[in-house]
Amino acid sequence: MSDPFSHLLPDFLHFYHLQGTQIVLLLGIIMLLGSIGGRLFQKLKIPQVVGYIVIGIILGSSGLQILGSDTINALNPISTISLSLIGFLIGGELKLNVLKKYGKQFIGILLFESITPFFIVGGIVTAVSLLITKNVVVSVSMGLVLGAICSATAPAATTDVLVEYRTRGPLTTTVYGIVAMDDAVALILYAIASTIASTLLGGKNLSLGVQLLTIAKDIFGSILIGSIFGFVLSIIVRNVMKDEGRILSFSLGCLFLCTGVCIILGLDNILAAMSLGFFMVNFAPAKTRPVFNLTSKFTPPVYVLFFVLVGAKLNIWIITPYLGLIAVIYVLGRTVGKTIGSIVGSLLTKAPDTVRKYLPYCLLSQAGVAIGLSIAAGNDFADSIGPQILLIITATTFIVQLLGPVCVKYGVTKAGECGLNITEEDIVKNTLVKDITWGNYKICDEKSPSIVTDTTTIRDILDSFSKYPNLNYVVRSGDKIVGVISLEHLKEVLQIGELAESLLAMDIMDEPGASCTPMTTLPEAYEIFEKADSQAIPIVDENRKPLGILEKTTIDHYIHTRLLELHRKIEKLG
Repeated sequence: MSDPFSHLLPDFLHFYHLQGTQIVLLLGIIMLLGSIGGRLFQKLKIPQVVGYIVIGIILGSSGLQILGSDTINALNPISTISLSLIGFLIGGELKLNVLKKYGKQFIGILLFESITPFFIVGGIVTAVSLLITKNVVVSVSMGLVLGAICSATAPAATTDVLVEYRTRGPLTTTVYGIVAMDDAVALILYAIASTIASTLLGGKNLSLGVQLLTIAKDIFGSILIGSIFGFVLSIIVRNVMKDEGRILSFSLGCLFLCTGVCIILGLDNILAAMSLGFFMVNFAPAKTRPVFNLTSKFTPPVYVLFFVLVGAKLNIWIITPYLGLIAVIYVLGRTVGKTIGSIVGSLLTKAPDTVRKYLPYCLLSQAGVAIGLSIAAGNDFADSIGPQILLIITATTFIVQLLGPVCVKYGVTKAGECGLNITEEDIVKNTLVKDITWGNYKICDEKSPSIVTDTTTIRDILDSFSKYPNLNYVVRSGDKIVGVISLEHLKEVLQIGELAESLLAMDIMDEPGASCTPMTTLPEAYEIFEKADSQAIPIVDENRKPLGILEKTTIDHYIHTRLLELHRKIEKLG
């Protein structure tokens, strides 16, 4: 079936062949529309990656065909760069202390969640295909190859959701570990399945031993290349740590060079990038770790381009009823297999309850390796089942790439891990003055004990000083701020002795000077502190009515308390 939407736009809006002058225009269209789609879906409480993919579907083969197939292929380097960045950041999550703690759990769950769908999808596809085609050889071959391909999980869409929702905890750790390794299992299963299928179909293919040796070369060669570049990068970054721009340039340069070398040598660039990240986080000096934060700040626009192009490649108009049925069986069988496998693996390895309950929701996305293996099947079995497998994987990728991120969000939300991967910098950046508390005491309140009148006695102020955490006071007259009293003022007054008790606030206060509002952000407040050369500033509304006082010590206490709360939540999760 042809695309019914491709004729809605004039010819000049169809980019079937990419020309040098069009690259910037196309990148602008993709990034702008992709960002809009991601934001719209965020507003609908749906992960932004789904919005990127939907925009890609609209722009690409299934929609308006603004992006032609040749143009999409010409932009493949963007996908390569994106996958390398994803691999590098995943490697940065695989710390040795985490692997020592969860290593057996990772391997146990990995084997079951990879192999179980292989048998379930393989068995059901074989049975249904045999029922329809009456061809045993073709049915068994298709079941074997699809079973092998279904074991792979797409790291990109999954980890994008984890980053978007700032997740942290045992489920997040397990997901990072699983998606980093199950592609290797998929490659091995495909080698076995394709060898058997080739024999059944009478084709001439490499022996299983040769294929396994090739896979071993790919896996260990990629790890070696990544580790070498990780070593080189750690030496470079060690000497340029004061310049963030230079660190980012060297890091991306090494990462992209590593990717290019892998492409030339025919190795796995994702695994190499992951090894580079793994080396950096575990064996490079601790002061080089900021490289991951800098790299992650570079990734958002690249991810937009990547996922829009993923959607653009999908063509939903090429499925026949027979292939549609097999595609539905594939998705259902893969989902059931991943669910059963991950639950059994979690039970046997005694993983935390949150992992056992919600890991199945985080393993549904399919892209990169699955599509790559389907292309390999298309080449290996070009005269038999290859084209059918390619169409089935394309169709199912469309389905699971839309549903997968939504399920990941559901899983990590139910596991209680959203919003736990927060640093002190994040708290500072996202906190307003009105949000700050000291225990149950809100510092921004018109009834705050830090607000006194100009006729309040020093005795009353000292009495308040002994009961509440604030060290400074705002003085009001009527509803207007007229002054401030600092801790230094109170110290001086105490030296006077009994005479101090007869003094009033107006006798010792200073002019109010700089102030902030309830909607002032903490970074803005720190700038006010610096300009005023003060440790405390009044909080006022738009009419200069005092609402309390903001102190650096209170901010430090609030941030420390928030970090402790997050740490305790993570510990409770297991």
